[in-house]
Amino acid sequence: MDDQEMQLKVRRVSDKFTESMYVLANEPSVALYRLQEHVRRSLPELVQHKTDMQSWEEQSQGAIYTVEYACSAVKSMTNSSVYFTNIDSLLRQAITMKEQISNFHGRSELKHH
Repeated sequence: MDDQEMQLKVRRVSDKFTESMYVLANEPSVALYRLQEHVRRSLPELVQHKTDMQSWEEQSQGAIYTVEYACSAVKSMTNSSVYFTNIDSLLRQAITMKEQISNFHGRSELKHH
């Protein structure tokens, strides 16, 4: 191999080595730049999703409270059947007493005439 050919090969190796070092040195910054661009583009959409989720959570909590309140009211109504049975019994007794009083007054008026 002559001197000129050797210099050409050394230059090629040196250029390849320099290019490889340049790529390795800049690769992290390129990756970070791409990551930064991705975050910058996707962040507004992610913020909107978070806002939507918070709104849906508030609406869901309100709906859950409404359903729990309705269930509590239905259970209370079921438990109140005992009271309605007592009221029915007392009303029947009152009607019977009223009829007895009316019958008593009706008979006493017949006796006085």
